[in-house]
Amino acid sequence: MLRAALGARRRAVTPGVAEAAGRMVAAQLLTAPEVEAALRIGLYAALPDELPTRVCFESLRRRGRPCFFPRIAEDGRMVSHGVAAWDELVAGRYGVLEPPRAAPALQPGSGDLVLVPGVAFDARGHRLGRGAGGYDAAFPPGAAEPPLLFGLAYEFQVVESLPHGSRDRRMDAIVTERTIRRVQGA
Repeated sequence: MLRAALGARRRAVTPGVAEAAGRMVAAQLLTAPEVEAALRIGLYAALPDELPTRVCFESLRRRGRPCFFPRIAEDGRMVSHGVAAWDELVAGRYGVLEPPRAAPALQPGSGDLVLVPGVAFDARGHRLGRGAGGYDAAFPPGAAEPPLLFGLAYEFQVVESLPHGSRDRRMDAIVTERTIRRVQGA
């Protein structure tokens, strides 16, 4: 029910509002000391109903920051590949832009920061995704040297509380067009 309600609300965001929110999120990210300190930054190409991420990528690349994107491998796992330009991305399995198979593969870890999409986030850093579990599998709780995870969302996607399980990795922060909410004890 929450997925459907927030999905309808995201689809109702006009292109102009979405573009402005994407710019505001990019500006928020550039003020974050965690982004400045990160060795590499993982992004994703947003779906039409998600907060746009291209301006985040372009802002980071203008600052010379190495970036990577996920690609869905043949076995369904999410793998990461370095990307230097947005135009390198190609339509993947589900029509989502992703790095080509030949792009340099890498394993995100300690010192990296990954921007994560979600349907909803709560103040404790829990995330409700689309249900496939790709990010949870790629960045499990208790990993030896995990990257920082920053959820990206419109402000209305931040809710009071979300159900969660032992396989769900909490976000270290949630970034919206209004603010960065750092999560205590994530």
